[in-house]
Amino acid sequence: MPTKIRLQRRGKRGQPFYHIVIADGRAPRDGKFIEKIGTYNPLTRPADIDIDFNKAITWLNKGAQPTDTVKAILSYQGVLYKSHLLKGVQKGAMTEEQAEIKFQAWLQEKQAKIAGKKKEYELSAKDVRKKLHENEIKLNEAKASAVAKKRAEVAAAQQAAIAHAAAPIAAAPVAIAEEAPVQDAPAEPVQAEEPKQE
Repeated sequence: MPTKIRLQRRGKRGQPFYHIVIADGRAPRDGKFIEKIGTYNPLTRPADIDIDFNKAITWLNKGAQPTDTVKAILSYQGVLYKSHLLKGVQKGAMTEEQAEIKFQAWLQEKQAKIAGKKKEYELSAKDVRKKLHENEIKLNEAKASAVAKKRAEVAAAQQAAIAHAAAPIAAAPVAIAEEAPVQDAPAEPVQAEEPKQE
């Protein structure tokens, strides 16, 4: 089987980190490999890719077949484009200087796109945090107004209860004043019995 350029998983569960390696196609995914040519961290935004250009181009020229994911990574980093330009130089379609100029122009454009995406991601993250903060403020204000409304209702109910209880008391002295001429006989004091001593 041909040599493969593929990812070898590292990192703990839920936090993958990959080495980009040259390995025999029959070897297991995380098993024996011939050479490590780079790393790939998909957890960062944008993904952090560190690759040795010269080793990657050398192995591509030797016939190593990249897997689909590694092919996308190599394309993203410009390794496949540089390999394509070098094949053009070998065929005589252009000089090495022309190929280098084309590659540098492509690389600058790619870096500008990456910087733009990074800035856009940071701004969108800030906007998300800002919206969450605004929503939290609105929610807190709604809760505070609901609590204030409930307290006002409770206070109004207490005032109504006090006013309702005070109304019969205010009317009661007039009724007591009208009944005042009737006097009860004084009650005789009751004497407590002394305990008997034996």
